[in-house]
Amino acid sequence: MSERTNQSIDWEFEQGSPEAYEQYFVPVIFTPWAERLIDRATIEEGDHVLDIASGTGIVARLSSPLVGKTGSVVGVDNDEGMLAVATKAAAEEGLTIEWQEADATDLPFAEERFDIVLCQQGLPFFDDPIPALREMRRVVASDGHVLLNVGRPLKYQPGWEALAEALSRHIGGEWGAMMHGPFPLWDGDDLQRIAQDAGFDDVSVTIDIGSVRFPSVETFISRQAATSPLAEPIGNASQAVRDELIQDVKDELKGYTDDDGIIFPFESYVMEVYR
Repeated sequence: MSERTNQSIDWEFEQGSPEAYEQYFVPVIFTPWAERLIDRATIEEGDHVLDIASGTGIVARLSSPLVGKTGSVVGVDNDEGMLAVATKAAAEEGLTIEWQEADATDLPFAEERFDIVLCQQGLPFFDDPIPALREMRRVVASDGHVLLNVGRPLKYQPGWEALAEALSRHIGGEWGAMMHGPFPLWDGDDLQRIAQDAGFDDVSVTIDIGSVRFPSVETFISRQAATSPLAEPIGNASQAVRDELIQDVKDELKGYTDDDGIIFPFESYVMEVYR
């Protein structure tokens, strides 16, 4: 197995760079999950699709060829940096997608405009998921549906759980706690209740399990830093502290290590709701 040494990793990153997010995490995490989400959505030619919390737009970009010339795809996010990367990527791929900077709780669209509303791993980042789901319900057609995926709690995510524990020990408890953000303590019943409180009557919640691979633990940690606020605290830590951080994660992920690097499960809830 070929790995870069701890010392060869470049820890100087621009914090939370959308370009780094697109380069490092979209191919290995968000593209496979977008493909799963879109496959379940059964998008057809002529459909009008809304991608909420679009980020750099991988869900919208994969949906666009499916709707054909008679359909449409709109991607919404409240981060102009993410949308700038999404716009550039879609143009390079020759895709026609409308991008809108907007809040998920105040969508600038008429009622029942869309046949399908998608949201990939965005629900935990809304201040309150219920108003966002109410807006999704408002803009989806009466015979349409909303499909979301949401990461299961951290205990089901061995890679990120190992990193969270190591961060707490070596960088600071608040940084370990930050790793819980994408993986809220919701279970299937919680998601059912949230959707029902938002006005949906027909709610289905299932569990989907995929995997994530990185060529090394060092790569996993450095890419996590490059795409999040971890860039500064890890970058400012001494080399000795970073070495200890990396070794702790290596020890925890020993059972997920092979000749190609590390691979570990990534579990999500998939919630499908109808009006």
